[in-house]
This record gives sequence, C-alpha cells and structure tokens, in this order.
Amino acid sequence: MSNERGGKGGGRPKGGGSKGPRSAKRDTRGAGKPNSRGKGQPKQGGRGREGQRGTTPLRQTDEDRRSSLGGDQVEGRHAVRELLMAGTRRTREVMFASDLDSAPILDDIIDLADEQKVTLREIARSKFESMTRTDGAQGVLAMAAPLRATELEELMEPEIDGTKPFLLMLDGITDPGNLGAILRTAECCGVTGIILPRHRAAHVTPTVAKAAAGAVEHLRMAVVGGLPSAMKTLSGRGIWTVGLDAGGDRSIFDLPMADEPVALVLGAEGPGLSRLVRERCDTVASIPMLGVLGSLNVSNAAAVGCYEVTRRRGQ
Repeated sequence: MSNERGGKGGGRPKGGGSKGPRSAKRDTRGAGKPNSRGKGQPKQGGRGREGQRGTTPLRQTDEDRRSSLGGDQVEGRHAVRELLMAGTRRTREVMFASDLDSAPILDDIIDLADEQKVTLREIARSKFESMTRTDGAQGVLAMAAPLRATELEELMEPEIDGTKPFLLMLDGITDPGNLGAILRTAECCGVTGIILPRHRAAHVTPTVAKAAAGAVEHLRMAVVGGLPSAMKTLSGRGIWTVGLDAGGDRSIFDLPMADEPVALVLGAEGPGLSRLVRERCDTVASIPMLGVLGSLNVSNAAAVGCYEVTRRRGQ
C-alpha cells in the first residue's frame, strides 16, 4: 500500500513485484474513485451519532453508554469487509499493516471504503500490533461508530414479513470467543434478536466482532438489567422461554413450541443456567449426549438448539 493510489493494478513495488493492498490516497476523506456500485452499494448512515475523524475517541453521553454495545474497533478482514458492506453504522477509518501481500479481500475493503469516503491509512506493523486487541487481526482494523442496542419491546414484535420472534438469551456468558461464535450461528440460522444482561456478561469487544465474522452488523441486540425480569416480560407477550441445560426434562428434538414465538436461553460455561433464570424458563431441554463427555461447549450447544428451531420452523 502506498501514499498515492497507483491505478487498478497498482501497489508498492518491492523486490521487482507488487506487494501490499492497493490504496486510496491516505488521510483524506474525499479521495478515491466515485461511487460506482449502484444498486448494491451499502447505505450510509447508521445507528446513533456519527463518529469523529480517525482514531479520535467518541465523546459519549450517559445515555450513549447505556445504549452502546461496544464494537467501535473491528479487526480482521472478513469482519471489516462486512462492516463496510452492511453500512448500518459509520466507519471512521480503516488501517492496514504496511507489510501485507495483495489479496482480493483487501481490494474489496479499499473499494468499499473509497465509496463511503472512509479514511485509509497504512501504518508500520509494530504500531499496528500495538493497536490491536485480538490475536489475529490479519493486518486490517477499522474504527467505527459503536453498535447501538435495540429496545426489548422491538424484539418481541414479529418481523415485517410476519416471522415470529426467535430470540436468544445469553445468561452470563463472559468468554468473547464463545459469544462471537454464538452470534455468527444466530445470524446464519435466522435468529431475530439477542438479549444480553447488562452486567457480568461479555458485550461486543474486538474479539467478539472478529469471531462473529460480521454477524454483529446484522443482528439486533437488546441489553437488559436482568434476564429473569425480561423473561417474565416475554412470557407476558406469549413468547416461550426454553432453557438449554444438561439436566433438562425433555430433548431439544422434542419441542412442540419450536414453531411458536420462542426464546432459547443458554447459560455460561461451567455453571450453566443461573437458579432464577432456570426457574423462570417455561421448559428446560437437553441435547442428547451419547459419548463419554457430559456436555458441549456453549457455542456448539447454541448451534444445535438454534438449528433445531430453524428446522422445525421450515417444516
């Protein structure tokens, strides 16, 4: 990547070849080619206030902090490309490590950033590594406006196409890798909303966003003071709450309410569902275990449970 854009096949000569992603002129909002994607171009705008230029921190009010899920730093090639493609929130800056080899996905990121007039910067690998918060940022990170939480009331309504609520409630899941994997599965199998507790739980960190591979850009997520009270609210609106636990009284493959408005409830690794959350579930289901081990990783359990609901709804 160089200071000046070198044309479609451009790049920085190195050792007689071309190395590094081709680049728009750096540190300028207006640089790059005019919009040319037409109908498929990502929409501008997004949730909440626009971000400030570059890596300057956003000034947040108390209300902003309450409604923010995090997610203002996005790392990894797929996560950054999905951030730009979704266009649901403003991307302020995309940074590349200076020693990257050319790759089609990097060209995609640059093209999308150009169309949205996002600042592109190339920085030394040592500086890049000092800024990252994940183990494998793949030489690309972006700064964006934080994700905004959705109100619980909105998640309880059917979708525009009439799809009944299919929610996922996460009880005290603190491991960001597990949360990211769960969010990726949830988006792929059609979950309509995620409900997270405000305290003692992971929200959207760079590790979560990277593990989710862009799913955070498409999922609606609500943050509640406590899951038990939220579960009572859901029950009052006719939404079944189904806990997943090894000690469940029925199999996940025998859920008569799977094609009704439903919320699957998953507990943390180790402790599982907390006592009060388990008591508030309309039913508790288990995943049959036929081997020696007694349980699945929570992200794997989420995949089994979510796809069983999706299968039943598709019949």
